[in-house]
Formats: sequence, C-alpha cells, structure tokens
Amino acid sequence: MLSCGPMRYSFSNCVLDADRHLLIRDGKQIKVEPQVFDLLHLLVRNAGVLVTRDQIIDEIWSGRIVSESSISARTNAARKAVGDNGKEQSIVKTVPRRGLQLGTPVSMDGEEEPAAAPALSDRQRVRFATSDDGTKIAYATSGRGPKIMRAGHFLTHLEIDWNSLIWRPYLDALGQDHTLIRYDQRGTGLSDPVLSSLDLENHVADLEAVANAAELERFPLIALSQGVPVAVRFAAKYPERVSCLVLYGGYTEGRALRDDVQSSEAADAMLTLMREGWGKPESAFMGAFTSLFCPGASQDQLADLVNMQLASTLPENAGRIRMAIDRFTVVDQVENIQVPTLVIHSRNDSVHPLSEGHKLASNIPNAELVVLESTNHILLPGEPAWSEWARETLEFLERTSGLR
Repeated sequence: MLSCGPMRYSFSNCVLDADRHLLIRDGKQIKVEPQVFDLLHLLVRNAGVLVTRDQIIDEIWSGRIVSESSISARTNAARKAVGDNGKEQSIVKTVPRRGLQLGTPVSMDGEEEPAAAPALSDRQRVRFATSDDGTKIAYATSGRGPKIMRAGHFLTHLEIDWNSLIWRPYLDALGQDHTLIRYDQRGTGLSDPVLSSLDLENHVADLEAVANAAELERFPLIALSQGVPVAVRFAAKYPERVSCLVLYGGYTEGRALRDDVQSSEAADAMLTLMREGWGKPESAFMGAFTSLFCPGASQDQLADLVNMQLASTLPENAGRIRMAIDRFTVVDQVENIQVPTLVIHSRNDSVHPLSEGHKLASNIPNAELVVLESTNHILLPGEPAWSEWARETLEFLERTSGLR
C-alpha cells in the first residue's frame, strides 16, 4: 500500500531513501534487513499518526499470522537502526495495545511535512453547541481543508475514538484533505448525559446546532448507520445547507418499524444483549453485541470497541437510545432529497440488511449505490472493503463538491 509522492524522507539525523532502499544516519549508510526498512518506510509515510498493529501486519507480513515476538524484534531493530532505544523512544514510539508512531517531524525532498509534528492530543479541538432544548452537544474539529461534517451515530466518544484502532484511521482518511466536524449524539460521549427527548427531530436539531456553532453554511454531510436517517431528515428540511450526502450502512425505517418478523426479533435480541451485558466488559452478552457489528474483528479490535461502548454511555441510557433509533423513519423524506447522494452498504451487513441500502438508493433521486463485499457493519481498517469505502467516499466528495 505504498503512497505516491516524494520517496526521500529526512527525520532526526536520518535519511530514508525509498527509491534506492537506503537508510543513512549521520551521513553513514546503515544496513537493515528488508522488513525493518519496510517498517521504517511505513512509519515515515504516516509521520505523526498512529500506525496500528493490524496495519503493520498487513504491510510488512502481507496479513499473515505473526507472533508478538516477531513484531517486537523488527521494532527493536528499527529503533537501533535510527539510533533510538526502547527506553527513550524519541523516534519510534510504542502506543500500548495500539501500535507504533513516529515521534519526530519528517521532511520529504527537503520540504517539511506540516502535519508530521503535532501530538495526537493537539490535533483535534473539542467544543460544545447548545441544541434547541438546551442539551449540550460536544463536537470536535480536526484535519485541514474544506469543511465536511459527520452526523452523530450510536455509539461514539470524541476522545476515545481519536485513539481507537477502529475509528482513528477513518478520521485520518477524512481529515487528510478536509476539516472534519463530528459530534457525540445526545446522551453519549462528551455530550450531555441527561436524556430528555430522543425523537428524530431532536437529533436533527442537534446536527443543526453543531453546524451553526462550527459556522457551516453549505457543506457535505456524511452519515453512518443510525446517523443516516438524521442526515436525510436534515437534508430534506434544510436543502440549502447540504451540498451532497454520503450514506453508509443506513436505513429508511428502523428495525422496530419494518414489516417483517425477523427485524422485530433482531431488535428484541439486541436490546436483550445490551440490558444483560452493558457495563460488564467480560460478559458474553457484551461480546456478542459487539461481534454483531463487526464479526470479522480481531480480539484487539473487539476489545477496542467494547472499551469505547462502555465509555460512551451509561447502562441506563444505552437501552433507551437503542429503542429510540429503532423507531426512526424517513420513508416519507427520501424522495425529497435533491442533492448528489452516494449510498454505500456492505452486502452481508448483519445490523441493517442490504435491502435498506437499496431502499435508500432507489428512492433518493439520482442516488449512486456502491455495494461492498463485507460482513461488517462497522468496516475494519485493513479489510479491502474499508479501502473501497474510503476511495469511493473521497472521490465522490471531490467530484460533487469540488473538495480536494
């Protein structure tokens, strides 16, 4: 997964020349084995950004099963090659249970890369907006470039997502050439934990409050899962404010409203899993709930999701939120959408079936549909469907909004 662009990287007292496969430190060539060179190349290409364990395995070992000792050996060799060590970690930093990160600025062909130096905690700004009913909604701004917004969905936590194995690569992909605004929906994350009303119009008002606070006039709107009906309703209500829509894994009608026994039973089963397991990270119920959203996840990725879910909302809120969003419907709104729309859906999504993606695409005028080959509702970095989602989303944004 090599990127295009300059192939000579300068950092600290080192130069990594990818074209000639050379590592130079203090003007002297340092001999390194191919996998160690590839690891350093991966880190300098992603300077300042967390490189997850799964990304390392995917690129250095082509996704094969590999032991922790092998990863540690290559990491230690990379540190030694650049004059670093495991104690100080001034260049190659270990982020516990997450992966590695290059901790020094990088220049490419003599030009310093502006995004290389800031620490993770310095690269997003969290603020608060006030919705119509007084609810405080936390939102974050990250990245650089033209502004885009992601609608809130179940479940997020602005701070934990920022360091998540699952969500950070997603945020980096969207924030590379855009300023991304995202928020925690009411009752979750850093937003007001006190729940009042949870109907669809309240969620639309929350989105509007964040857009106003972030000074967004007309902007691309991206939505996932339960955020899709919120985005659709907002675009139908305020057509002058939305330039285009990207809708992934969404639905027109919540599980509790669909006219089939299977959806109703699935909604009841999900509520049971949440009531029995929420707040209990070792519970089989919590594990089953998490696995439902991404059956292809590794143990580290599942643990990451459980951690985020438990931090995102209180046990007493989780069930209420789930029951509310299972009753969202925009069946009478989709035909009113008049902006360019991209609908993306996983073929074997076990949370919201592909038929819901078809309903969205077939009822929104001129909408485009992309079907991904995945069983995951939450796409996993490293799987081909994730890369296709990123490519399709960014290409659509550039094509329909002129964003770069």
